[in-house]
Amino acid sequence: MDEIVVVGQVARDLVLVVDEVPGPGGTVPVRERREMLGGKGANIAVGLAQLGAPVALVGVVGSDDVGARLVARAAADGIATDAVVCRPGCDTGLIVDIVADGWRYLEDLPDGVLLREDDLPLDRIARASAVIVQLQQPPEVALKAAQTARGRVVLDGAPERLGDELLSCADVLRADHQEAELLSGRKITNADEAVSAGREVLAKGPRLVALAVDGVGNVFVWEDGELVVPLGDVEVVDTTGGGDAFVAALTFALTRGDGPQDAAQLAVAASGATVTRPGGRPDLTGL
Repeated sequence: MDEIVVVGQVARDLVLVVDEVPGPGGTVPVRERREMLGGKGANIAVGLAQLGAPVALVGVVGSDDVGARLVARAAADGIATDAVVCRPGCDTGLIVDIVADGWRYLEDLPDGVLLREDDLPLDRIARASAVIVQLQQPPEVALKAAQTARGRVVLDGAPERLGDELLSCADVLRADHQEAELLSGRKITNADEAVSAGREVLAKGPRLVALAVDGVGNVFVWEDGELVVPLGDVEVVDTTGGGDAFVAALTFALTRGDGPQDAAQLAVAASGATVTRPGGRPDLTGL
């Protein structure tokens, strides 16, 4: 398998597990604390490396000790990091994940940790067997990466602008429930509505569309087929990173030649394996 390139966010991920979130003036002890390489782009790259894919990460860290440690961690995970930009005068992004009754995010993602067009390693992107573009980046940068790619283009999320241009470049689109509703412009409450929305998105360019439906599962739509994979019976601790593992496994399976149905099953299994513990870092080595 040739290299897969992930274009996306890199951040320090601080996970705090507490029994309850205190009110104003309140204090609670932290039951579990984890600090790790995080951000959606980095999580996807870690998942791909664990599955055995050669993978390169394209993202931005700040010129601080945290950024240096994150890059070293990614390299230790088997990810090529020479395309990670160290931005002078910028702090590395921080995501705080508070896990109690559900999860809450606190994010400090300065503008400097967003990719710019001149940060993109265009030759490397063009040579990649697949390019995953995580759409929390500026739309112009995402579009430049998608247009440059000659291999499979996987979009993760819903573009806030340049939607039709990005979708016309895509081979695969994955969206969570909220993003699916943004893409379709309407509420999605069941699998049939998700399939209909997926067909609408499919007409704009992608060959495979994967949409999450809260309380239902994941819906996959392609030209001559569709598949609904219900939610599994795993004990969900923290949904953070479930979508990232899903994208990593889906891309890996398609790139090695799996059909949509087999790729879908691996993607759902990867997501289920990730949400059983706190934090977004996947552990896909056993899949």
